[in-house]
Amino acid sequence: MDECLILVDNSNVFIEGRKFSARKKGLLKDPMDQRDPVDWSWRIDFGSLLKQVANGHRIIKAILVGSTPPPNDSLWSAAASQGFEVKTHKRSFSTGEEKVVDTELLASGLKILYKHPHPAILKLLSGDRDFIPLVESAYEEGWETELWGFSASISNELSQTVSRVQLLDSVFDQIGRSEN
Repeated sequence: MDECLILVDNSNVFIEGRKFSARKKGLLKDPMDQRDPVDWSWRIDFGSLLKQVANGHRIIKAILVGSTPPPNDSLWSAAASQGFEVKTHKRSFSTGEEKVVDTELLASGLKILYKHPHPAILKLLSGDRDFIPLVESAYEEGWETELWGFSASISNELSQTVSRVQLLDSVFDQIGRSEN
């Protein structure tokens, strides 16, 4: 199979990338805050991310889904200029949570799986077990599946349903940058 579909849950990759960068820098938890430390300076290089994940395969489509940014944010235009189809959704007004993002990725992925004339490779960048139905549908259509994510954020159940797991940990220095 020489073609691939790339689906990216931006929040998952971005948040976990910041946590991974913090661990790599040796940042410690604040005793007053039990959450994992984050490197606020870490940024994704969308072109490099796409290149690393595609790994020489022809890209059918690359879809990046996330939350609507502030009007002056250039994140989404940067991703679009590097080859991603960008889809954004507002966070929940009452809770601030992202609920539509996973559903958007699932729906977008299924449309392509069912319409594409032949099987290819689904490359999913997330770690959420919400994507198990997408992976199962890909198998039913004869597709291979790769899960790309940071080791600390991959659901064990999801990792057991895919053909291959590729850790973003191993390409971290190629897919982003931060201030020292």
